[in-house]
Amino acid sequence: MMETPIENREITFLLADDHSIVRQGMEIIISDIVPNAIIYHSSSLKQLVELVESKEIAMAIIDAHFPDGNSLHILSQMKSVNPDIKILIFTGLEEDLHALKFIKAGANGYLSKLSEEEEVREAVLEFIKKGEYFSAVSRNLLVQFVFNPDLINPLSRLTKRELQIAEMYAEGLGNLEISNQLDIKQNTVSTIKKNIFEKLKIENLVELIDLIKTHHKI
Repeated sequence: MMETPIENREITFLLADDHSIVRQGMEIIISDIVPNAIIYHSSSLKQLVELVESKEIAMAIIDAHFPDGNSLHILSQMKSVNPDIKILIFTGLEEDLHALKFIKAGANGYLSKLSEEEEVREAVLEFIKKGEYFSAVSRNLLVQFVFNPDLINPLSRLTKRELQIAEMYAEGLGNLEISNQLDIKQNTVSTIKKNIFEKLKIENLVELIDLIKTHHKI
């Protein structure tokens, strides 16, 4: 029995992103590839979960972050509800820092929003055809992960003291409070902060706090 051509299939998609323009753009791409596609939209994690539980979603293309939380923590729930669902993370988060943790949590692919339009289309086409999409960056990370499991947690790049200070920043402490508590000079704290930012490839405390929240229990 011949397989139904991709353009003739009736595939049910879920597009989840808190920015409607992103969902609309992705719908245009999907509709061009699969004209008979059934497409649901979600702008929150809560709504995303409700749709996965109530609809027979075959493929979900979702952002990493929503106003009501991080989608990393609901991937296993999505798979539990529908073991056959295929999930593509479509996000602006740096792939080399974040892709592995989402793949480990159950995602079937990771696509950067910084990709060119044609690359996005090719990635979505591959995702629809194969049920997965891994860029050259993700594939390289997966190979490295086999030999170095610590890669999945960027915090493993930090020394014990750097991690301690990163956690203190995440708790809302400033340089003066940290220097007083650890009995070290403020300029030493500043130097360590600079090293933390460079190792984690981040630019501000908001990004640091997000990494601490996401990875500290991994």
